[in-house]
Amino acid sequence: MSKVLLAEDDVNLGNLLKEYLEIKGYSVSLARDGIEAQKKYETAAWDLLILDVMMPYKDGFAIAKDIRKTNSKIPIIFLTAKEQKEDKIEGFDSGADDYITKPFSMEELQARIKAVLRRSTHNLSSPEADKTEIHLGAFQFNYALQNLKHKNEEVKLSTKEAELLRMLCIYKNNIMLREVALKEIWGADDYFSARSMDVYITRLRKYLKADPSVQLMNVHGKGYKLIAT
Repeated sequence: MSKVLLAEDDVNLGNLLKEYLEIKGYSVSLARDGIEAQKKYETAAWDLLILDVMMPYKDGFAIAKDIRKTNSKIPIIFLTAKEQKEDKIEGFDSGADDYITKPFSMEELQARIKAVLRRSTHNLSSPEADKTEIHLGAFQFNYALQNLKHKNEEVKLSTKEAELLRMLCIYKNNIMLREVALKEIWGADDYFSARSMDVYITRLRKYLKADPSVQLMNVHGKGYKLIAT
């Protein structure tokens, strides 16, 4: 059972979200303001934080910034009525894994929660997560140096190419969800970011063609899967 800290100052919405998530199998503790949320975070272990942005005493952005100073792993989802691009950028800069604009459906919230928890769990358990040098079939990928070697040939990767390939390696032989990669690398799940990622996927496929045992596959409606030994 995943432990969720929910911070929401709207009494009705907070109670509704808590009840819904508990029905879905989560253990939920509800905080009514930013100070209470910070205290609860510091006195227990959590699997996920859901923070309203606009709260009394301390807003969600400030809480996330403080938490990210000591904990870079715990997933954070913001709930907000703000729709401006600048607000979303500030949210991701504060350390958000996802950002949901009110009003939203309960089903959408649950889907976002599942996505960030799946990514968090997989990243922590993946043997590739902390590696600088990764072997993919006949390739040798060095994330720190941003290069991909195959026999006597070497391809110098751009920063985005290296980040995307590393994430594919973390999810190797499993599905990497498009929205997860977009939020992690591009900071936004929108049309322009998605088109940009498609370009980089095409480039990586071109580089990886030298070894037929390594395949970068589309998973329709979900994302990509890097198949390799």
